[in-house]
Amino acid sequence: MPHSFNNLRWRLFFTLALIYILVYFYRVSLAVVSADVSRDLALTPQQLGTLAGVLFYVYAVAQIPLGPLIDRVGPRLVISGCGLLTTLGGLLFSQAGSLTAAMAGRVLIGIGTASVLMASFTIFSHWYTRQEFARITGLMIAVGNLGNLAGTAPLAMAVGLMGWRSSFLLIALLQGVVTVLIFLKVQDRPARPLETVAPEQLKPPGILAAWGTIARNRSFWLLAAIAFCWYGNYLAVQGLWGGPFLMHLIGLPREGAGQMLMWTSVGFIIGSPLMDRIARSLFHSYSRTLLAGQLCLTGLMTGFMGWLPLLPHWGLVLYFLGIGLTVSSGVMIYPIIRAMVPVSMVGTGLTSLNFFVLMGAATTQQGMGVIIARCGGYSPEGFRAAFSVPVGGLLLTSLLFLFARNYPAGE
Repeated sequence: MPHSFNNLRWRLFFTLALIYILVYFYRVSLAVVSADVSRDLALTPQQLGTLAGVLFYVYAVAQIPLGPLIDRVGPRLVISGCGLLTTLGGLLFSQAGSLTAAMAGRVLIGIGTASVLMASFTIFSHWYTRQEFARITGLMIAVGNLGNLAGTAPLAMAVGLMGWRSSFLLIALLQGVVTVLIFLKVQDRPARPLETVAPEQLKPPGILAAWGTIARNRSFWLLAAIAFCWYGNYLAVQGLWGGPFLMHLIGLPREGAGQMLMWTSVGFIIGSPLMDRIARSLFHSYSRTLLAGQLCLTGLMTGFMGWLPLLPHWGLVLYFLGIGLTVSSGVMIYPIIRAMVPVSMVGTGLTSLNFFVLMGAATTQQGMGVIIARCGGYSPEGFRAAFSVPVGGLLLTSLLFLFARNYPAGE
């Protein structure tokens, strides 16, 4: 492959990675500033859970029209248009004086960020071969987790220096700059296709036909179920309730909770690009790698149901690092769905799966807020009851995934 073409691919990758870093920041940043936002807006735990969850509900619902739109209009234009909405939402959230205004800002952020990862993966499906796809998607998620990292200890430090409003205003302005960069620099596909594909396979099918193809695939539903619980468990910790758990049950300050959650991000960053190698050399299967990782994650998540406060500080560091490493096995859902659908409907396939990923995050965060409010508030009983739901769901869907089709690594 020509050196100049590889350079072009890397420039395209890092430009898209810049905007995905901001997507991840918005997903997880509420955990660190939850106390500040709750105080300024006078929120109950249930209202805080709703504020966190609304971004993911909107994000998930937006997947339905975005998949066909990406396949037809092109991912670059979709990301650029949605990036403007994210910028507006970030500005509104940073200046919100009430729950209603904050919700409106989160809704715009949810719509605006909804297209980024799936549109980027659609671009990658044209610029990288099928064998390269798992590696580059894992790397994309690893780099995107720098936003996850920024939403932990660095955000806690920034909030301490300038407050949460100024911190989010700065991020909104950065979002606008990166959106312009995407519009000017990104290309949907190379001049020449990398793989030989029949012309009829490149033509996107009708929306209903594409959805029908996906809906008739039993393995898709089993994959969607485990993806729902995978991301629900992850965002339960990293997106919202990990921070209050560490502050109320373990007694860490805001900065200490942010630093501890940072280790989850570090684990995710380390694990994501390694998963393709593990799938190829150890399990020889994307499906088995996903399943093994989710079963390990289930075991670790039981710590929030009782034994986590018993660990010493160094044990907590290893624990949250382990959470991140096992969570990273979830990136295998993307090469699996890429192998499930023809290239002409990659956008629809990815966004259809991502609907369940984000619904898992939304319903888990909001539902846990309701359970915590009804079971003793920020108490051991409240958190035990709240975390038992996503942990039980992940165990069940992991066992059901044994009946899904096996997708070997590299095919």
